[in-house]
Amino acid sequence: MALIEWKDSYSVGVEAVDHEHRELIDLINQLHVGLLAGSGKAAVTSFLGEIFRAISAHFALEERFMREHRYDQLDAHKEAHEELLEEIRDIMDDYEVDPDGASRQLSQRMDAWFTLHFKTHDARLHHRLGTHDH
Repeated sequence: MALIEWKDSYSVGVEAVDHEHRELIDLINQLHVGLLAGSGKAAVTSFLGEIFRAISAHFALEERFMREHRYDQLDAHKEAHEELLEEIRDIMDDYEVDPDGASRQLSQRMDAWFTLHFKTHDARLHHRLGTHDH
């Protein structure tokens, strides 16, 4: 069972961006499957690192696009990115201490963030400026 299901409310109306967001959700869902299957701590830690890397790369491209277009909401959008990256770091740290507790929090934290971020920051950005190279 998927941890996060794609919802129409996540769509920003730009197909390429929506596709990339689906890929990020797929990575999180793959982690969830591994957690349910009882993957070893090293495998889960590695996969958390992969998710962090993929999301960081996505954010870097998005932020470069915003700077290039002098997007007036860059600071707020970048701050939201930093908050998610910090949450992922926290999940990684929490997993080291309490794997079961961190696994349970993953769903709540990621679903809430995607719902809020996609519907606000990303929708505003892409409706205002269009798409960017991915």
